[in-house]
Amino acid sequence: MRHWAISRRQIQRRARARFTDSTRRRGFLVAFEGPDGSGKTTQRKLFKAWLESEGHDVVTTKWNSSALIKPIIKARKAVRALSPVEFSLLHAADFRHRVDHVILPALWDGKLVIADRFLFTGLARDVARGLDLDWILKLYQPLLWPDLVFYFSVSPDTSGRRVTAVRTPNFYEAGRDVTDLDDPVESYYRFIKRVIREYESLALIFNFITVDAEQSIRDQHQRIRELFREGEQRPWSEWNIDAVTEWLSHGRGGK
Repeated sequence: MRHWAISRRQIQRRARARFTDSTRRRGFLVAFEGPDGSGKTTQRKLFKAWLESEGHDVVTTKWNSSALIKPIIKARKAVRALSPVEFSLLHAADFRHRVDHVILPALWDGKLVIADRFLFTGLARDVARGLDLDWILKLYQPLLWPDLVFYFSVSPDTSGRRVTAVRTPNFYEAGRDVTDLDDPVESYYRFIKRVIREYESLALIFNFITVDAEQSIRDQHQRIRELFREGEQRPWSEWNIDAVTEWLSHGRGGK
């Protein structure tokens, strides 16, 4: 057991040295966060189109989109079998699979990654379901941090009005697993208040860039462009160095 531990440390040291010595141009990670109905997906699409027009090589990843884990989540949701803990664990697994197989490979190749929702979605929704924030954070370690997090802020009433104007919220979207309300619209309004409260707390703790999602689409897009230009040259944070080193230590990243 001791020999394995020493070997593992040696592997990690070599991976960190490989990261430190690399002369490749690192990628850039931008996360779009916010409650349903905040318009973040519209802004993400506009941002991607603008970046590509500027010559950037862009990769997009969406929440709950792992080819490996998404079918499991979908099947469990279909029979309403997810407890808050299982809901949290499966979404964290989906996220980790995408980090390892989509996000980090793209960043290592110098691409710009746009995440339509990041781990903060899991934190906000899981805490709104009654789970402990510190416990949830452990599921996402080693932590990978976006270079920029745009948080699209709307009121619960605006979120509810926009969502219910186009569809009836589904069982988990409405939080009916924790509100015990039969009416999906009533449940959505109650649950989204909890989710937004957690998002607002996370925005303060982690210093998100808050975008007023009740402004015009054009004004939001212009602000996002300006803030991206300001933050484009940021160095890796220490947390990201740890995450990339761990990824490289498993033999990823090519030669």
